[in-house]
Amino acid sequence: MQIDTSQRARISAVLGPTNTGKTYLALERMMAHGSGIIGFPLRLLARENYDRVVSIKGPQQVALITGEERIVPPHARYFLCTVESMPLERDVDFIAIDEIQLCSDPDRGHIFTDRLLNARGRSETMFMGSQSIAPLIRHLVEGVEFEERPRFSKLTYNGSKKITRLPNRSAIVAFSASEVYSIAELIRRQKGGAAVVLGALSPRTRNAQVGLYQEGEVDYIVATDAIGMGLNMDVDHVAFASLSKFDGHQMRGLQASEMAQIAGRAGRYMRDGTFGVTADCPIMDPEIVDRLEAHEFDRLEQIYWRNSRLRFTSVEVLQMDLRKSPQTRGLIRPRICEDEITLEFLAKNPDVMALAKNPQAVQLLWEVCQIPDFAKTMSDSHPRLLGQIFIHLRTNKNTLPTDWVAGHVQRLDRTDGDIDTLTQRLSNIRTWTYISQRAKWLRDPEHWQNVTRSIEDKLSDALHEQLTKRFVDRRTSTLMKKLKDQDDLLAAVTKSGDVLVEGHFVGRLEGFHFAADEADNAHAKRAVNSAALKALRQEMERRVTAFEEEGDEAFTLRDDGRVLWRDYPCARLFKGHDMLHPRLECLPFDLIDEPLRQRVKVRLGRWLENHIGKIFKPLFDLERADLKGAARGLVFQLREHLGSIPRKKVSELVGQIDQKVRKILRQNGVIIGRHTIYCPKLLKAAAIRLRADLWVLFYQPEITPVYPGEGLMSFVAEKGMPDGFYRTLGYRNFNGRCVRIDMVERIADLAWERTKKVASLIDGDFTSLAGCSHEVMADILKRLGYHIEKSGDDLKVKRKKSHIKKKKTMKKKRPVKINEDSPFAQLKNWKA
Repeated sequence: MQIDTSQRARISAVLGPTNTGKTYLALERMMAHGSGIIGFPLRLLARENYDRVVSIKGPQQVALITGEERIVPPHARYFLCTVESMPLERDVDFIAIDEIQLCSDPDRGHIFTDRLLNARGRSETMFMGSQSIAPLIRHLVEGVEFEERPRFSKLTYNGSKKITRLPNRSAIVAFSASEVYSIAELIRRQKGGAAVVLGALSPRTRNAQVGLYQEGEVDYIVATDAIGMGLNMDVDHVAFASLSKFDGHQMRGLQASEMAQIAGRAGRYMRDGTFGVTADCPIMDPEIVDRLEAHEFDRLEQIYWRNSRLRFTSVEVLQMDLRKSPQTRGLIRPRICEDEITLEFLAKNPDVMALAKNPQAVQLLWEVCQIPDFAKTMSDSHPRLLGQIFIHLRTNKNTLPTDWVAGHVQRLDRTDGDIDTLTQRLSNIRTWTYISQRAKWLRDPEHWQNVTRSIEDKLSDALHEQLTKRFVDRRTSTLMKKLKDQDDLLAAVTKSGDVLVEGHFVGRLEGFHFAADEADNAHAKRAVNSAALKALRQEMERRVTAFEEEGDEAFTLRDDGRVLWRDYPCARLFKGHDMLHPRLECLPFDLIDEPLRQRVKVRLGRWLENHIGKIFKPLFDLERADLKGAARGLVFQLREHLGSIPRKKVSELVGQIDQKVRKILRQNGVIIGRHTIYCPKLLKAAAIRLRADLWVLFYQPEITPVYPGEGLMSFVAEKGMPDGFYRTLGYRNFNGRCVRIDMVERIADLAWERTKKVASLIDGDFTSLAGCSHEVMADILKRLGYHIEKSGDDLKVKRKKSHIKKKKTMKKKRPVKINEDSPFAQLKNWKA
């Protein structure tokens, strides 16, 4: 069955692996002629190259023809088409068929074979594809000039890698929607997201997903073998998640040529690429690897052919012609195609057969049977729909009822639902988009073309959005792209501290610390942190200036020694050279550099000095008082103990202070009590809290201070807290009951007054001073040196004997008789 090409112009076969510039060459050759047609294996390829030619030749000279789209200007000269839709009735200078090795495809191969054998340009015909089909072209087409094109870049196998270890700019190939979704979910969790490409997607959705990858919003794309053709992307590595697939009839292993088509997506133009396996996929056979790297594959021994010279005398004759076997070596009949299956199904329908009684009706039936099932559900719903279409056409003068079409189309005009629902709806509307291109079947074809295209676009966009929402962390992908491009990031901080980068909420600015928003995975967290740190550095100068201008009321000290700026930690206190001078260090913040950090430290140092100076003003006033000697020593001891000290510790100093100096001390706020010397103003809540903080910082920074409630006269001591801590606070610990020292003095004064002569009942006057029970008060008094006795149900207090001063009893002297004659008698009258 060789074709006589003696009267024809040049026929060439440009063959080679992927990434060899074959399509580019064909476009250049077509545009060098006055007219031409190129047939592509995919609608999206036809559309992509249509846009390319339009940009050069202008829209009035370029046409696009696919099963679902038809743009044909009146004076179009260049036609970009799917192979099935090529207008071969047109006489043009140039014809080219892309991916001609698809002649070996079991489902569509017969169409490519028909174009190989019958499609010719007036001046030039070109076939582009794999080197594996070269012997069959040479056998079937006479006078072909062969041009072998080497791959521009090198393709190398790099073994197996876990999905989470795959490099950026990788494509992962699986062979079922469920596996694609599962891998994409994993990548979203671990890497921030992935684009998804499946054969069931519309070209618009597929292009939108590829756009996510190409624009750098994601670094991974998960796809079925739909990626192997028509998708020109910047892929560095292709990873196979499986080496077998279901081909519509059975599970089978991938052929080397199929692997090559997919692996060849890695590396573009002069950039080398790699391929390998991932997930549970077994290691590739070394022989296959060698063939893929060298681009050497088995030559095709046969391609599929189906009789295209059909007679429409009757349905039976049509079926007989379709089943005709080829008579030429290298050509074989394909398995029963989808349109033939539909014809067989409808042939069993008596209503259909009753209307298919003449050649025109049989030809119409065959045209209807060729409406593709985009859903690929393998159910009888699609053939049933086609049966209804045929019946309506035959009973309505070859025109579909407008209301019936509207009912089917309008049911699909919805964008709600999940991914599977939208995918099914999109497949259905693509069927009606295809039907709308059959202008003779509709009363207003242009209207239905616009309606179906609009619905398809809306569903495509909705499906793209759902896929992106499920498999891409948009915030992470946007930030990663900006970081990768080294663009300036647009950041803003709201009054409440919310941080927005490129319009995305990424966390909160808490003082000088950036608290990142919770992210799904470590990759997303790193992206958020990196973007925020880069964007917020310019914000820090302004923020530090505002910090310096803050009043002291904006700062507080927390019980763990951290200094807070409006409730957010910014520094920490450590032990200094004494309790009143702790050392201050700024917390380590990534957002501020050393000069800014020093400015923060200076402002906090000023606040700390003011804060301690204000609360301990009575102590610092004492230091400035005109006191000397023992009084000056007593003031020093009070300062060292933060405002209170047991009297017995300084009894020697107290004994040296006379009443005049004591009065001066009292005027300066110092009380010399029976048991404690203290400053009453330092027993207020703020002073007690600061005294607790300073003691802990100086002596035991590993513990957390315990603060008594504001105004509490007494409380139960915490276990394990040393007595020195409570003494510094201004409390005295009585066997687990801490009593404020001014209350201790009042209790001691009351007991002394009440027990001057007799024992005194421990009544409410005592217990109210400490807010405790009678038994606890009895223990307090006992530890203050009093004697406790029980009288019935009552408790009494009295002084111990040591407290009672003994009066000396003087004996009366007997009168002494003086001898008047004694020489000493005169001495009584002597006056010195």
